[in-house]
Amino acid sequence: MGFMNPELPPVDAGSFRTLPRGERLPILTRHWVEHGYGTPYAVYLLYVVKCLFYVSGAAFVISLSPGIGSVLHPSSWWSEPIVYQKLIVFTLLYEVIGLGCGSGPLTSRFNPPIGAILYWLRPGTIRLPPWPDRVPLTRGDRRTGVDVLLHAAVLVSGGWLLSRPGDGTAIPGSGDVGVLDPLAAVPLLVFLAVLGLRDKTVFLAARGEQYWLSLLLFFFPYADMLIGFKLVMLALWWGAATSKLNHHFPYVVATMMSNAPLVPSGRTKRLFYRDYPRDLRPSRLPFLLAHVGTVTEYAVPLYLVFFGDGGFWTWAALIYMAAFHLHILSTVPMGVPLEWNLFFIFSLFYLFGAHGDVSVLDLQSPWLLVVILPGLLFVPVLGNLRPDLVSFLPAMRYYAGNWATSAWVFTGDALERLESGITAACRLPHHQLESLYDQGTAELMVQKVQSWRSMHTHGRAHNGLIDRVTEGQDDFVVVDGELIAGFAIGWNFGEGHLHNDQLLRAVQARCDFAPGEVRVICLEGQPIHRQTQDYEVHDAALGLLERGHVSVSDMLARQPWPTDGPHYPVHGVESFGPLRPTAGDLPRTDTRGIAS
Repeated sequence: MGFMNPELPPVDAGSFRTLPRGERLPILTRHWVEHGYGTPYAVYLLYVVKCLFYVSGAAFVISLSPGIGSVLHPSSWWSEPIVYQKLIVFTLLYEVIGLGCGSGPLTSRFNPPIGAILYWLRPGTIRLPPWPDRVPLTRGDRRTGVDVLLHAAVLVSGGWLLSRPGDGTAIPGSGDVGVLDPLAAVPLLVFLAVLGLRDKTVFLAARGEQYWLSLLLFFFPYADMLIGFKLVMLALWWGAATSKLNHHFPYVVATMMSNAPLVPSGRTKRLFYRDYPRDLRPSRLPFLLAHVGTVTEYAVPLYLVFFGDGGFWTWAALIYMAAFHLHILSTVPMGVPLEWNLFFIFSLFYLFGAHGDVSVLDLQSPWLLVVILPGLLFVPVLGNLRPDLVSFLPAMRYYAGNWATSAWVFTGDALERLESGITAACRLPHHQLESLYDQGTAELMVQKVQSWRSMHTHGRAHNGLIDRVTEGQDDFVVVDGELIAGFAIGWNFGEGHLHNDQLLRAVQARCDFAPGEVRVICLEGQPIHRQTQDYEVHDAALGLLERGHVSVSDMLARQPWPTDGPHYPVHGVESFGPLRPTAGDLPRTDTRGIAS
C-alpha cells in the first residue's frame, strides 16, 4: 500500500473483468482478509485531519460564547453546562452538512468528498419522505424550493442557536455563564422535524435519534437536563449492545479488523478467520472480541449511570470506555462514524467525570421520562421486532451486521443511463475514481466494495439471491445499494431503506427503464425474535417480482462467494412475475397497489 496508491489484488484488470462474478469474489474476498479495502495512507491522513477539524472547530465556535474564555485555555471552561449544549448543536450541524458519517473515500465518495448539502440545497434532486401516504404535504420524490428553504432554515437556526449567550444563571460547581434559553432551540427543533417529514434522509443524517432528541432536554432544569443527557447516552450504549446479540456481529468484527490500518497485514489479519484461504468464516477470536464488546456496552455504562461516584473506579471505567471508543475509531470502519465516537469520548468525561455528582436517581421532573422514553425505549423495541418499519439508526441497532441492504442489478447500458437521468452533484463512484486513477484501478477499487459486502452474513445471502435472479445471464452488472444511494440522494450510511424499492420508483420516474433492465434485491434486517430475514425482488418497470425469506443459518454456513448457483435456499416464496422479465412484459401494479 502506498501513500496515494491503493493496495489491490495482483490481477490484470482487463482479464479480471471478463471473469464470472463467482470467480472474481474469491479473489477479492481473500485479498480483503489481508488488506481490507486497500486504502491509501493519504486517505487515513485525510480522516485524521477531519477529526482534528471537528475538535478544533467545535472548541473555537463554543469559545466564542460570551463569558466562556479563550479557545487556547479550554481547561478553564470545558465543563461549563452550556458547552455540552453547544457541542450537541455543533455536531448536529456538522452531520447535516455532510461532514461527519458517510463522507469521504471510505464511503465511496471520492470527488467531491461529501454529498449532503450539495444535494439538499439543490432543487430537482431526489427526496424520500418517510410516510407520504399518511402525512399531508409530503408526497412526491422531487426536491422543491420549499425543501431547499427548509434545509437552509435548519442551517441558519442551528447557527443562530450556536451564537446565543448563556442566560447568566449561576450554577453550583460552574461559572455564571448559565445555559441556553430553551426557546432559542425551537426553530431548529421545528425546522428539522418538518424537513424530516419531507425527506427522511436528512433527519437520519442529522442523527435525529440522538441530537434532535437531546435538544428537547434543553427545556428542563439544569440537573434534570444532565440526567436526560446521561439517559440518552445509556440508551445508545445499551441499544448498540442489544443489536450485537446475534450471529452476525463476529463477521463484522473480522471484516472490520481486516480493514484496520493499525493491524499488520498478512498473518495477523488471517488470525480472524478459520482457515484462510479455504474457510473465511470468523475464527474464535472475533467471537471473543464480539462478546467483550457486548459486555462492555452493557456493564460499564450501567456502572457509570447508576453507581459512579466520581472516585477511583468511576475514573477507571471512564478510561476503559474511552479506550473502547478509541479502538473503534482506530479501525476507521467503513461509513466512518469517527466524529460520533469522539462525541462519545467527550460525553464520558463531561457527563460522568466533570458532572458525575449529578445522579440519575435524583431526577425531579417525571415529564423528562415522558419526553425521552418513546425515543429511547419504544422506537428501539419496535425496530428490533419489526426492522422493516424503523431505520436501524433510531432503532439503535448500530454497527452489528444486521441492517437492511440491497443489490442493484443492471443490464445493457442501464447503469450509464441511470447516471445521465438523475439530477445529482457527483458521478457514480467508478467515474469519480477514473478522475483519480486509471480505469483498471478504478474498476478494481469499486469491486472491492462487493468483497466488503460479501464478508458479512447478509452479503452471503445476497450472493445467492443474485445468482437466483440472474440465472444463465451474462450481461449484468451488480452495484451495491449503498453506492446507488450515495450517488442518487447524496448520503449513505448503511441504511438499506434509503436504496430499496422507494428509491427505485423515484429512479424509474426519471429514467423509464424497460422490464428487466434494472432489478433490486432488498434484504431486510433480522428481527430479534426470528432467525430469518425477508427479501424482495423488484423490477424498475414491473414492480414487485418475488418475496420470501432466507435463513440466517444458511448465511452462516457459506463462504463469501456464491456456491449454490440459482439454487440458493429460499422459503415462503411468493412470485408475482418472472425474475428475468423481458421487454415484452407490460408494466403493472404490484400487490401493494404501487403503480410501476
